[in-house]
Amino acid sequence: MLPLPILALAVASFGIGTTEFVIMGLLPEVAQSFGVTIPQAGYLVSGYAMGVVIGAPLVAIATARLPRKTALLALMAVFIVGNLGCALAPSYGLLMAARIVTAFAHGAFFGIGAVVARDLVPRERRTQAVALMFTGLTLANVLGVPLGTALGQEAGWRSTFWAVVAIGLAAACAIQVCVPAGLPGTRGRLVSEFRALGRWPVLRPMLISILSSVSFFTVFTYITPFLTTISGFTPQGVTGVLFAAGVGLTLGNLAGGHFADRGQMATIICSILGIVAVLLILAMVAYHPIATVAALVLWSGLAFALVSPLQIWVVEAASDAPNLASTLNQGAFNLGNATGAWIGGTALTLGAGYGELSVMAAVVSLIGLGLTLTAVSRSARAFGRSHPSPSA
Repeated sequence: MLPLPILALAVASFGIGTTEFVIMGLLPEVAQSFGVTIPQAGYLVSGYAMGVVIGAPLVAIATARLPRKTALLALMAVFIVGNLGCALAPSYGLLMAARIVTAFAHGAFFGIGAVVARDLVPRERRTQAVALMFTGLTLANVLGVPLGTALGQEAGWRSTFWAVVAIGLAAACAIQVCVPAGLPGTRGRLVSEFRALGRWPVLRPMLISILSSVSFFTVFTYITPFLTTISGFTPQGVTGVLFAAGVGLTLGNLAGGHFADRGQMATIICSILGIVAVLLILAMVAYHPIATVAALVLWSGLAFALVSPLQIWVVEAASDAPNLASTLNQGAFNLGNATGAWIGGTALTLGAGYGELSVMAAVVSLIGLGLTLTAVSRSARAFGRSHPSPSA
């Protein structure tokens, strides 16, 4: 049975995931509303992601001494205010500003929430607990994004953000009722904790986190025009495809948590290898609707199978600064989000086709695979030195 505190965190992550990802399904409506191009509207994804990147260290410092429950509630208040701004924004610039305000809550919430989820369960279930919290994020893609897209297409894109405000209020109430009080904040010195985060064993999984999200968002940011322009889906048909991809995200996230508790590095390596293969296949089958949907579901699942293993890898590598490491890794993911959206938008502006984006994403994933393999190789050499084979 899902523990109530983790369920409350999952409700909040559902709201955060919906507001982060739903804009991708509404790019044509937002672009038309403000008289900008679709690639320009796509920068709203980059703006949000950069808000997470910039906000993560600042909010980590601001909330470091707060009890974790108090910090989570404060972050949900910022989330609600930011989405109110999105719903009311009269211009593209103010919508961008409201998205950035909303994003300031994102990194710290998932960072603190992941540590809370990890600490509520036995050690052998830690990655699964983090994956369960992130289930709200993946369910946002199953329900929040498709329904939000459909609502925005029928009633105007602003109605979607009003719905997200309501989700945020429900999440805040769930946290107030279900999350135990008395969970401490950071106890050590912030300077020494930030110094601990500068070690390469901590930075390497953060860099892999960046590359994994660069790969994902190079394609996923522009998934709506990809599907309508190349695969021949109608705008209404895109909603069904996003629902299917959301199912893949959810199943992949849960599978990643399950398998990573049994073999963390093997799960990460196999997921990245699968991502590279499926992205290359997607480039070849993009004109075939059924094959495209199958590839997108598999790709989405593999991409989110990485989330909780990478999060736990960072937290355990920075065992003396888990709150800050967890929060900053969310910034790393979203730096990748922003970079991926920018790479995709720039490539499209320079004349690349939507189908070429998946090949570019596969190359980025290969770089992440190389970094992961170096970590495994180094660990194997260290194990060999500490356990020398007996001489003949």
